[in-house]
Amino acid sequence: MIVGIVLIAFGLYNAFVPQEVLDIGPLEVNAKEDLSNQTLGMIGLGIVALVAGAFLKDRK
Repeated sequence: MIVGIVLIAFGLYNAFVPQEVLDIGPLEVNAKEDLSNQTLGMIGLGIVALVAGAFLKDRK
C-alpha cells in the first residue's frame, strides 16, 4: 500500500508541478508538461498497488 501511495504522489507531483528547465542569472524558464503516458502509468500502477494491498490485507 505504501508503494501505491508513493507512486500516486510522484505521478501527481510530475503532472502538476512545473519543472525548472533553464536558469541563467535573472532568466528562468519553467515548463509544465501535460499528463504524459509515463505519468498516467505511474498513477495507474499506484492505484493497482493500493487495491492489491487492500485485498491482501483483508485475506489474512
